[in-house]
Amino acid sequence: MADFQVLSGGAAQGLLRKLQDTFERVSGDRLQATFGAVGAMQKLLTQGAPCELLILTRPLITQIAQEGKVRADGIANLGMVKTGIAVKRGAAPPAVHDADSLRAALLAADAIYMPDPKLATAGIHFKQVIQQLGIEDTVAARLRPFPNGYAAMTAMAASDDAQPIGCTQVTEILITVGVQLVGNLPAAFELATVYTAGICSAGTRTTSARVLARLLSDDAHAEMRRDSGFLPL
Repeated sequence: MADFQVLSGGAAQGLLRKLQDTFERVSGDRLQATFGAVGAMQKLLTQGAPCELLILTRPLITQIAQEGKVRADGIANLGMVKTGIAVKRGAAPPAVHDADSLRAALLAADAIYMPDPKLATAGIHFKQVIQQLGIEDTVAARLRPFPNGYAAMTAMAASDDAQPIGCTQVTEILITVGVQLVGNLPAAFELATVYTAGICSAGTRTTSARVLARLLSDDAHAEMRRDSGFLPL
């Protein structure tokens, strides 16, 4: 059994884990995946980290394909992921349906968990939302940034904060034990990100890469993708 290396944005972690056994049975390879902020995963690829399949946002995969690092004939869309608000499981969910309610919910929180505001798609966007709401200075000391959304949600679930709140991509909220999805960001602040798999040009296990790309994107697993937080395009 050979190791099959994947670099992936955190949004695809839950879906990839659900498909791991099927992939390993069909391909005969052992899945070894690294998850993190898309910017961090792109950096790892640039630094020469081994990678057979790359899962990032569609614009990044397109860019990397233009650079020749992803095969033009090896690209597959997984679906669209929205960014949402979460609280600890069992906590009363605050209203977050518009700018005023979201502002009130964030101001009422004693800690605000989020992904990296420099490298993570949702973290970059959420920082902008806080700025647009005009509360950046007020909540600055309450911000709890983590390398990726899953790490942020896991930390929030384990925290002793009295009234924490978190923001990251819905897929990362759904796979974290101890937190619950309140809802998507209000329409005025919506972030819907398309995630795409790309077969790496420098990879050596192209047949297995095509197997995994197909499993991640084919109609047979459409329901699994929806349950994991991916919306059809």
